[in-house]
Amino acid sequence: MAFQKDGNHTAVTEFILLGLTDDPVLKVVLFTIILCIYLVTMFGNLSTILLIRVSSQLHHPMFFFLSHLASIDMGISSSVTPNMLVNFLIKQNTISYIGCSVQFGSAAFFGTVECFLLAAMAYDRFVAICNPLLYSAKMSTQACIQLVVGCYIEGFLNVSFFTLSFFSLFFCGPNRINHFYCDFAPLMELSCSDVSVSVVVISFSAASVTMLTVIIISISYSYIFITIMKMHSPEGRQKAFSTCTSHLTVVTLLYGTVIFIYVMPKSRYSTDQNKVISMFYMVVVPMLNPLIYSLRNNEIKGALKRHLGKKIFS
Repeated sequence: MAFQKDGNHTAVTEFILLGLTDDPVLKVVLFTIILCIYLVTMFGNLSTILLIRVSSQLHHPMFFFLSHLASIDMGISSSVTPNMLVNFLIKQNTISYIGCSVQFGSAAFFGTVECFLLAAMAYDRFVAICNPLLYSAKMSTQACIQLVVGCYIEGFLNVSFFTLSFFSLFFCGPNRINHFYCDFAPLMELSCSDVSVSVVVISFSAASVTMLTVIIISISYSYIFITIMKMHSPEGRQKAFSTCTSHLTVVTLLYGTVIFIYVMPKSRYSTDQNKVISMFYMVVVPMLNPLIYSLRNNEIKGALKRHLGKKIFS
């Protein structure tokens, strides 16, 4: 039952996700493509985590953060992709009120943790390049664990604002969400209650996370580039740059899509474009991250070759 009586009002108990398209042929095509992307995402990130765990050469801070980034990418993709795949197979995809809140909150949680993890990784590169003699002390095992725990705490704090804002809203119909998951903007459009406070709270929370992490990343890389420019050895410059390119590529992909979705004026793009950009951010980027690191990082490529060689010749 999609509605139930709540005093003088009829409350929504479930929502209908309209998904990406109504075209049956396009649904089959998209189902196949997105299923393949999801499988590659899970395999790639899980392989990254396992490779870092079993390779003693990768037991240092940068890869410790990378293993957590891979876990978060799996969480981001899994928060929306399975439900989206179901939407391609059935005529009408419904999601319960609680299920919608869980999906909304999990996307906010994993997205927040990823932003702070990328900031922690930028700080790690800053210490490694700008203060190499203090690297072991500043990026000790305890310090790395504290940074990662801090990232998850920030995720829980941010998702608490999102969840409280969601439960403060009242939905009395219609219950059709013009998206493939329970996103902030389409939910606000369906609410029968005053959304002004919720919009301010969520916008402030999201903007705070984005701005704080962007500032940390920007300051870290400003010092990194200044330090690299002062290096006299071309080989030293190249090595320093090579340790940063993978991270910078991932940062550009993530923040480029986030800024397009949440900063660009809504009048500039349509709901369909928003769906495509959201899918790129939540489905495609988690697949690209392990590929970017495995293709551009010599230590990961070396560890992978060593373990594949052992398997082949054992």
